[in-house]
Amino acid sequence: MRIIHRKPWNLPERLVTPEDIFLNRRGFLAAAAIMAAGKAGAEEAKPDPRLAYYPAAVNPAFRDAGRAITAEEDNTTFNNFYEFGASKRIASLAQRLETVPWAMAIDGEVEKPFTIDFDDLMKKVALEMRVVRHRCVEAWAMVVPWTGFPLSQLVSLAKPTGEARYVRFETFHKPNMAPGQKASLFGDFPWPYVEGLTMEEAMNDLAFMVTGAYGKPLPKQMGAPIRLHCPWKYGFKSIKSVVRVSFTKDRPVSFWEQIGPGEYGFWANVNPEVAHPRWSQDEERMLGSEERFPTQLYNGYGEWVAHLYKDIKGEALFM
Repeated sequence: MRIIHRKPWNLPERLVTPEDIFLNRRGFLAAAAIMAAGKAGAEEAKPDPRLAYYPAAVNPAFRDAGRAITAEEDNTTFNNFYEFGASKRIASLAQRLETVPWAMAIDGEVEKPFTIDFDDLMKKVALEMRVVRHRCVEAWAMVVPWTGFPLSQLVSLAKPTGEARYVRFETFHKPNMAPGQKASLFGDFPWPYVEGLTMEEAMNDLAFMVTGAYGKPLPKQMGAPIRLHCPWKYGFKSIKSVVRVSFTKDRPVSFWEQIGPGEYGFWANVNPEVAHPRWSQDEERMLGSEERFPTQLYNGYGEWVAHLYKDIKGEALFM
């Protein structure tokens, strides 16, 4: 068989566009390109409406964490976000996270399940800034000026029934967007990421839903647009990018508890005297420096939360 290979420019006459149509079309495309560029420029120049919520007033009870605030540059470039990879340097990859639109489902033992858009939620809560400590189970620590609202406000909006004993949090599951969620990368990890608190913990004033940091909306690598922060617990309890909040009768089994029940438990309260099976917890290194501090029980917030655990027996409260 003879195969004829035509040159790209060697078109038969029947396929050649007449000159008058070509010129009109070229003018149309040029005008369209200018219009598109103008539209893109306008979109880029349009301010993020979420910026209007920041900065929020500082809650005087959380004005000083007893240590210097961690530099924003250090905080935003050193992140655990396994949905995007096991490296601490996932800030650029995390920009794939699509945060507009964003909605949270509220379900389980509530009067009426519902889904609320993040921007609608922001209109229903009172934002404040808190400067608080954060302690990772890996023995590094930081101090962050978070902006957000007490978790108790979300609980009130949810209207849980008397059957609710726990609050279960769940993040997104989008492997095409978040490469760490692909089975080939982390084997049989139980995506999506799940965490939980008791109702008593959820109603404690320290439990905080974070929407911003450093006086701005929360960066994607830090769990935008909304995450949990429990400063008296190890950081893995503070789930990022929440899409579902469920009120349950039964205790949730959290992500890391499923993976390593001998190393990570449900409670995960900070305690210097209870070592991780593979390292000590008696001190912590401040992120962005070599400065070290002795670890404090409940990360120094015992006066707020110690009473929550005084009657609990036979449980690994600090694991």
